[in-house]
Amino acid sequence: MTDVADRYARLADAFAATVAAVPGERWSSPAPCEGWDARAVVAHVVETHEMFEGLVGRSLGDLPSVGDDPTAAFAAARTAVEAHLRDPQAAGASFEGSLGQVTFAEVVDRFISFDLLIHRWDLATAAGLDARLPADEVQRAWEDAHEFPDGMRSPAVFGPEVPVPGGADLQTRLLGFLGRRG
Repeated sequence: MTDVADRYARLADAFAATVAAVPGERWSSPAPCEGWDARAVVAHVVETHEMFEGLVGRSLGDLPSVGDDPTAAFAAARTAVEAHLRDPQAAGASFEGSLGQVTFAEVVDRFISFDLLIHRWDLATAAGLDARLPADEVQRAWEDAHEFPDGMRSPAVFGPEVPVPGGADLQTRLLGFLGRRG
């Protein structure tokens, strides 16, 4: 479980740094996710944290509003999830999901960590920030994305695959596979 918690912490650090770097005037800038702006990207990430906590009968509790303070809202959500990942009993809490019986740690590693990586790119792109992602995590996300069920390719999750130029780097290919223009 330490590997899962450490990976989550690294990705959450990077996402938090991107949230903190968004210039005030860019929070309403359109994100690569259709119909979302930069603030909506952070709201989605916080809501995903809450959703997975709820699947094991927990809540994030009262969080600051993403509308008022995206940095504080994500920090509060992250603090709760990270604490649960570092507690073996909380990390091992399980539920029956679309992939069968899974633990909280497993879904964090498979879905929330994936979201932190990809939505960091979405947020950075909306805010005009550096959107280069760590190569090792891009490789992992590439492999994971190809194992997701077909239902993941829907407007609410991944858009239709976007063609990328031949010879494109793995990040660009991953983003295209997820329906983003990188």
